[in-house]
Amino acid sequence: MSNNKTVWSSEDGDIRKKNNLTPNKSLPPQQQTIYLHRESSGRNGTPVSLVKNLVLSSDDLKALAKKLKQQCGTGGTIKDGVIEIQGEHREKIAGILQKLGYKVKIAGG
Repeated sequence: MSNNKTVWSSEDGDIRKKNNLTPNKSLPPQQQTIYLHRESSGRNGTPVSLVKNLVLSSDDLKALAKKLKQQCGTGGTIKDGVIEIQGEHREKIAGILQKLGYKVKIAGG
């Protein structure tokens, strides 16, 4: 019996990384309505502020996430085009986004 394991590959490489959910071009802030949610389920009761409905390129999304994390003085990440900021910071994030020209709606309780 051989110890060789079958390895699968494709000509296109890892296509999971190419199926990016973020668009190539960003919409101007005035044309976007951002929704701020609060979520704590599945996080041991720790609240997380979610910034949803963004139409930004991946570079612009990273830059905005960095700015929000710095202004809130906390950590965060980007998952599936949604910015997650650790803690309950919806009011502060709303103020920052409004100064940048976005329309903001705070959703959830």
